[in-house]
Amino acid sequence: MTTSALVLGGGGVTGVAWEIGILAGLEAAGLDLTGADTIIGTSAGAVVAAQATSGATLDDLYEAQLAPPAGEIPAKTGIRFYAAMAGAMLLSRDPQRFRQRIGQRALKAKTVSEAARREVIAHRLPSHEWPDRRLLITAIDAATGEFVVFDRSAGVPLVAAVGARCAVPMVWPPVTLGERRFIDGGIRSSANADLAAGADRIVVIAPLTQGGGAMSRVADQVTALRATASVALITPDAEARTAFGRNLLDPARRAAAARAGRRQAVDFAETARIAWTTPSS
Repeated sequence: MTTSALVLGGGGVTGVAWEIGILAGLEAAGLDLTGADTIIGTSAGAVVAAQATSGATLDDLYEAQLAPPAGEIPAKTGIRFYAAMAGAMLLSRDPQRFRQRIGQRALKAKTVSEAARREVIAHRLPSHEWPDRRLLITAIDAATGEFVVFDRSAGVPLVAAVGARCAVPMVWPPVTLGERRFIDGGIRSSANADLAAGADRIVVIAPLTQGGGAMSRVADQVTALRATASVALITPDAEARTAFGRNLLDPARRAAAARAGRRQAVDFAETARIAWTTPSS
């Protein structure tokens, strides 16, 4: 029996909109990826994964991205974030130690309150219950740098799990779960596509693909997956990157990003269809 996996990567508020545009555009072309056996969400992709498995239609989710962004808190990564990432990467060859250094910065940063951020996440999700299907949401333990994958068996509320994966370090507060605090799983990889290993048919939708050093590159993960699976990788084209703008966390850019995704889906429809219907060799 063949199995399928949909991987949704990180990319901020504009990444959420673009991914929903891609999914809605592919569905309009006759290819619904939301029925995948496994859906993996990292950072922005976890929001999309939770939305797409909530029972809401892709058309409704797409239309919501075109509406004024009520309930969102504008933010940006800025120089502090990139300087911290670069410094931690230079000082840490070990990936977990790199993530731990970033986590330490995140724990000390001044941000909005957890409660305020939780309200934003809750507003984004049509359902606050875990779906029946296999949904994997990635996060990082801020104190140890450990990579953690949440699913419905973890005993963690969906809003908290999605909030943890969205906790961009030094921008949003780490999410407290018991005695542990968690940050964005995108610090390990912007898509964590390697979690799809074992599936026969895989589509990876990745607004961001950068990596190197202590962070795994999406392209490298996809190459490894192709050894045993039929895989399609969808990334933003030049027009979509222009729609994103310079600040991926700017809610005012999400409508343009969603439209860019829906337009771009036409170009990728056949590539995705082949990967989704061709058994691995």
